[in-house]
Amino acid sequence: MKRIVILISGRGSNMQALLEAKLPCEIAAVISNRADAQGLATASAHGIATAVVSHKDYADRASFDAALAKIIDGYAADIVVLAGFMRILTDGFVERYAGRLINIHPSLLPAYPGIDTHERALQDGVKIHGCTVHFVTPTLDHGPIIIQAAVPVLRDDTPQSLSARVLCEEHRIYPQALRWLCLNQVWLDEHGRVASDRLEQPGAPLLSPGLE
Repeated sequence: MKRIVILISGRGSNMQALLEAKLPCEIAAVISNRADAQGLATASAHGIATAVVSHKDYADRASFDAALAKIIDGYAADIVVLAGFMRILTDGFVERYAGRLINIHPSLLPAYPGIDTHERALQDGVKIHGCTVHFVTPTLDHGPIIIQAAVPVLRDDTPQSLSARVLCEEHRIYPQALRWLCLNQVWLDEHGRVASDRLEQPGAPLLSPGLE
């Protein structure tokens, strides 16, 4: 059974979705860069070990990442899951966990990497928005894609309403992606692309607006 370490910075709603999904793995620990992260209490309530590595205690990103990696490795993590971890990781950290580090991003990558994804989607007038689970690489928000979910963008949407709709899908696809990884049903091939033995669904397009 694979051992999972989850990294958070705040309330950890995606982390909570993972904890409640009864995945075929052991959640070994939840680690935050903020001692006041609400998700730490949630993890403790589930009987999961927690730790804090404050980025404010380190002079630069490299030293913080080194300290963080030391804690992660102490839990013998097979997979490291970013669930609202609001720190940009160094290339060295990412390469240390290559193929074992995953993230969820609130857009249909490669569209809208970075922050303010919902605002940018609304400004551009896109009709379909969503979220992506991907392997983390040194290029921010551009790693190989494991799974995506799309939602329609409605005429009267605000960034808040669109965010809430996307978040519901995040809570659905992140546990699914991690389940696949734990069962070795998704992996990176020799070309660095995501391979899978999951059944595809041909002939099932998503159209928005819908056709009459």
